Amino acid sequence: MYPDLVTPITFLQRPILAYTWILCMHFDCSQHPCLHRERSWLRKLFTGLCLLIVMCFLVIWSYMGNERKKSPPPSFLSQHCAERHDSSNSSSPAAVNSEVSVTYKSQSQSPINSFYSELGISSDSYSRLQQAVKWAEPDRSITNVSMSTSPAHTTFIIANLKDSYQIGEELLVLVHAKDFDNKSKSYGGDFFQAKLFWSKTKASVFGEVRDLLNGSYSVRFFLPWVGEAQVAVRLIHSSEAVQVLKRHRDTNSDRVYFNGYYEGPGPNKTRLSETMKCNVKWDKNGLERTGTGDCCCEYKDPRTGETWRCQRPKSLPCSALVYHSMGGYKNHLTNNDKMLMTQTNKGINGDKSIIKIFHHQNDTNDITEKCRPGLHTPVPAGFYLNDVWTSFVCSTRHFTTQTTTECLRDKHIYMMGDSTLRQWFEFFVKEVPTLKQMNLHVQYQSGPLLAVDVENNIDLHWRAHGVPLRCMKTAIANLHYISNEIDDLAGGPHTVIIFNLGPHFTTYPLEFFTQRVLRIRKAVLALLQRAPDTTVIIKTVNTGYKDIFGSDWYSLQLDRILRWAFQDVGVYILDVWQMTACHYNKEDIHPGPVIIKNEIDILLSFICKN
Repeated sequence: MYPDLVTPITFLQRPILAYTWILCMHFDCSQHPCLHRERSWLRKLFTGLCLLIVMCFLVIWSYMGNERKKSPPPSFLSQHCAERHDSSNSSSPAAVNSEVSVTYKSQSQSPINSFYSELGISSDSYSRLQQAVKWAEPDRSITNVSMSTSPAHTTFIIANLKDSYQIGEELLVLVHAKDFDNKSKSYGGDFFQAKLFWSKTKASVFGEVRDLLNGSYSVRFFLPWVGEAQVAVRLIHSSEAVQVLKRHRDTNSDRVYFNGYYEGPGPNKTRLSETMKCNVKWDKNGLERTGTGDCCCEYKDPRTGETWRCQRPKSLPCSALVYHSMGGYKNHLTNNDKMLMTQTNKGINGDKSIIKIFHHQNDTNDITEKCRPGLHTPVPAGFYLNDVWTSFVCSTRHFTTQTTTECLRDKHIYMMGDSTLRQWFEFFVKEVPTLKQMNLHVQYQSGPLLAVDVENNIDLHWRAHGVPLRCMKTAIANLHYISNEIDDLAGGPHTVIIFNLGPHFTTYPLEFFTQRVLRIRKAVLALLQRAPDTTVIIKTVNTGYKDIFGSDWYSLQLDRILRWAFQDVGVYILDVWQMTACHYNKEDIHPGPVIIKNEIDILLSFICKN
């Protein structure tokens, strides 16, 4: 790749060598009387030194060239791109806290592939992405399920427990993992979630879990309310179950498949129809099993470059594809896999002491930071008290029906994503009496949906993101890629764009999801360049899924990629991960009305900052 860097003497090297040789040959000791008698000896000495310098120069230059030629590009999202002791293995997506570096260097100066370089992603930024999704693995072969982490034997203690605390202090909890033989684990990789709560006051706050990579974990809690509290820790997946999830994502990405419905004219004025299996075109991770060669119809989007592929119908042409739907699930789990996955989302035993928290005169939870794009999401991002969420990100408000209407007045609001974002659309239609939903005669589950308020000049849109999408039978022409939708919007001070991405991508390779996200990032950057006063808000992933097709561990990794991609773009990131993980309601990918109302309050605080 760099032949001119490994030859003994190159065109660029010759002037340097010639200049060095001239210096050596023209050193004249006669100009220095004190050295005149040693002229011959010095000339030999300097000649030897010059030759030595030239030889060292050639060796170093050749070595550098060979190293650049030999160094392969890093494997995508390597789980071990750094030493294990550098891993944070945090249970929070907010563990991503470094900016995305943008570069315009040529591909020859970057070890990452051309796709990322063309989108302005530097090698350093790419490495931070790898670090963000790195996860510790068992340091030995797991030959028996009894070697995995046991929720019954794993325990937690409160470190240095005091009789009382003051609001604003921190509480440290230590988790000690053991296997089913009651033996202490010596490696990390378990996926825990923790919260501090008090049921009587409907109070709760998310705790950040840190993997110490030796079978122990620390949990840090901020004490945000006056009153009482207890600690709860759950084992979402053992480290061994996480490896099951990872292996099936890497080898069986086709375990969720879709149907493509072909329709067209037949003989004697009849209608023909055929249903074929479809999926993402991705020639690895198991997706290549869809077929090769002339097996399939391919539908490449001209703007994103993404290709959707369906098995070729027998009687109809590829152009006859009309509808799309969820197809089904393929369960590739072995018996051992199934046993490991049964120990999922289990509470662990530990210190049930009641934490007493008192007021501190000099401490307050009031947040004075105004809401603005680009703010970092801390852990915790806020807390519940009496079912009301107080944000630690910025100063948010709680909205009534009247103030909600006032906030949305003269706004064009475009929502793009999945059904968890559709819940926000449904909230507004129900909350604002003058906002009326139109009947567009489409499949409701995938949209597009539209509601208008003529009196207050509000139009509210929601549509599902493009394929892959697990949904009921819907017209495939209505499924648009988010990046294309954003490219088609003019933007401006009255435009609000809200999108999310995650649950429908849990079975796919991280690289596929990353490329989708970066295309959206490119579209958002272009939008903010032509209309910088456009409001762009990203809703993060909910917790809720716990199985092989949609685990929270999958969602956590996707959420980290999403945050990584948009940290430097100037958008609002609305963290719902912590809000859904720590609430007392049973976890559901579609959270209940209390959580949705609190999410909407933050959303409106982003839209209406004054």
